[in-house]
Amino acid sequence: MTEDDTPLRGRWIAMAALLVAGFMNLIDVTIVNVAIPSLQAAFDATDSQIEWVVAAYILSFALFLLPAGRLGDVVGRRRMFVIGVTVFTIASALCGLAPGIGSLVAARVLQGIGGAMMTPQTLALVPALFPPRERGAAFALFGLSAGLASVTGPVLGGFLIGADIAGLDWRPIFLVNIPVGVIAVLGAMRYVPKIPGDAALRLDLVGMALAGTGLMLLLFPLIEGRQLGWPAWIFAMMAAALPMGVAFVLWQRRQARNGAPQLIPASLLANADYVTGSALATLLFAGIPGFFLVFAIFLQVGFGLTPLESGITTMPFSLGVLGASALSGRLGTRWPRLRITAGAILLVIGMTALGLVLPEAGGALSRMAFIAPLGIAGLGLGTAVSPLFQTVLANVADRDTGAGSGALQSFQQVGGALGVAVMGQIFFGMLRGGGDYPEAMAAALWFNAAAFVAVALLVWRLPEPRLVPDTGQEADPTPAE
Repeated sequence: MTEDDTPLRGRWIAMAALLVAGFMNLIDVTIVNVAIPSLQAAFDATDSQIEWVVAAYILSFALFLLPAGRLGDVVGRRRMFVIGVTVFTIASALCGLAPGIGSLVAARVLQGIGGAMMTPQTLALVPALFPPRERGAAFALFGLSAGLASVTGPVLGGFLIGADIAGLDWRPIFLVNIPVGVIAVLGAMRYVPKIPGDAALRLDLVGMALAGTGLMLLLFPLIEGRQLGWPAWIFAMMAAALPMGVAFVLWQRRQARNGAPQLIPASLLANADYVTGSALATLLFAGIPGFFLVFAIFLQVGFGLTPLESGITTMPFSLGVLGASALSGRLGTRWPRLRITAGAILLVIGMTALGLVLPEAGGALSRMAFIAPLGIAGLGLGTAVSPLFQTVLANVADRDTGAGSGALQSFQQVGGALGVAVMGQIFFGMLRGGGDYPEAMAAALWFNAAAFVAVALLVWRLPEPRLVPDTGQEADPTPAE
């Protein structure tokens, strides 16, 4: 669509359908964190089983995010979006009706696949809906909806569980997605233009299998090892993750030599700056989902807060992220490494301060004492995220930007899954070893702080983004041939 083209009728209704679906996906992540103690009590689930409720979604989302973007090119963006929302909605119904913890985890895997199928299509459909002069406003709405989801999720989840609608306890947090998903599908079918795909494109199925196997070899032992008593085969699984990772890299290089599809382009894997940046993103996001999982259990099981009280308690973090993200947008591409460092330091300060205000064993819990530490930590995350993505992608050649962006989001999700596994191991291990809830929470917070210190130090190994003179635009880092 060009500047002279007539804007598409119903484009803002189509945009609303995309935003509703994205909002549903984002809010589901935060809602589940508040519901974790209720789920554990309802199913009498083990610690590792309850970790899988979170990790299964993150892992399936991360693994399918990259191929789902390419699959949208193959079958058409609108079709892929509609299929993704449909899968997510059906999976939400299966979650809400799950008779046991095993079926819930399986439904969460399906939810993650649906989320991965629809997420890459939302941003990709904007150019088909809007002329260039309106795209800035359209893209800004995605950021606004993400911020609103992070703030709304914990409170909405707590309200739905506390209301105990029709005696369903936690189940409405998933069932509420059904009407939302139906609305999104109908809106997309009616107002989003049908864009044909390219059936000649192919997927790297072997790369997917190698990546998925490697991740499972690492995550399964971390989550289940404590429950199984750390037998020797668990350590053998973890050791096998390394050669599987090497096999994945070698396969990507083989695919590149043969001109065949690659899950992650070999040129990205050979880009030391991109690999370092992806490792930083993995570290940064390792501290977030795991923190909210154990913090919800700390508040609700350790100190008897209701799900709604727990959700409200965590709101300062979300508000901090929202405020810092707005400020980060105004700063644009200025001082990226300094901003990442400042954000990581704020996260360290917030997590350390939170550890210092935890009550003593048997002491009373002061929710007011958590406001400042959580707000500072939220400001840190919101400050660091945008410049981190800018800095990493600025060191990627133009031809790899799309793949690099998708892979970076996958590394972000992988970091979340790893964080859930490691923080769960620390938190539940402390409780099983005779520690109390404040001690277990403090130990998990020190892991978080250490991860963020590593981010603050390692970011200086990345070069500053090189800007084209007089334009303020990031330069293509590929040397001229």
